[in-house]
Amino acid sequence: MSRQNLFDEPGLMQITVWGRGVYENKEARDIVVSLTEAAALEGKYVQAWENYVDLPDRIYVPVRAYGKISPQEIESKYVYENEAPDIVVLTEETLVKGVDILRGIKQGAVLVINTKRLPKYLFGFIKKNTENLSKIVTVDANSLSKSVITLSGAEGATDASGIGKGIGAALAAAVVKGTEIVQFDNLLKIVANKDVAKKAYKQAIVVDVNTMQQASV
Repeated sequence: MSRQNLFDEPGLMQITVWGRGVYENKEARDIVVSLTEAAALEGKYVQAWENYVDLPDRIYVPVRAYGKISPQEIESKYVYENEAPDIVVLTEETLVKGVDILRGIKQGAVLVINTKRLPKYLFGFIKKNTENLSKIVTVDANSLSKSVITLSGAEGATDASGIGKGIGAALAAAVVKGTEIVQFDNLLKIVANKDVAKKAYKQAIVVDVNTMQQASV
């Protein structure tokens, strides 16, 4: 398989989560782990890992975590970055400024943002790069939970702090609401903070990008 065709695998879904250094690295990891573990319950092939290039021990440095979900064996499992994400998640809103969060997104991609602001406001920062973006999903995860700050579970180690105890549960729930990538009931079987996930699923706002583009003309 050539590099150009690596991401033509039928049914492969790629998730990229952006966070801020050690403060949100755990949450970014929890999002991809909870979604992939939920998909595994549905018989899917999955991967979840962190980007070692991003220096997660640094404060406020943008970091990434990745997930892949597929109905068949993943051929590109040794590619260490998601170069063509279907879903992009931001653990905090300022990442829309100065970071190329939508680089390489596939047609129909979905952006999920932890924010109390309206999608229309955030769209103003990214509207030049949204030709392949179909939806923006927002949820105020910070009002529902606190971030879990820990390096437990980093680099493939056992996570003693639990999966989805903080804002990661809320953001994973928002992903499910906006994409239906897994069944919500299966996500609830994985995340520790089920109440937060349920509230976030109800409160998440899903907006069609075409609608915002037409309104801004």
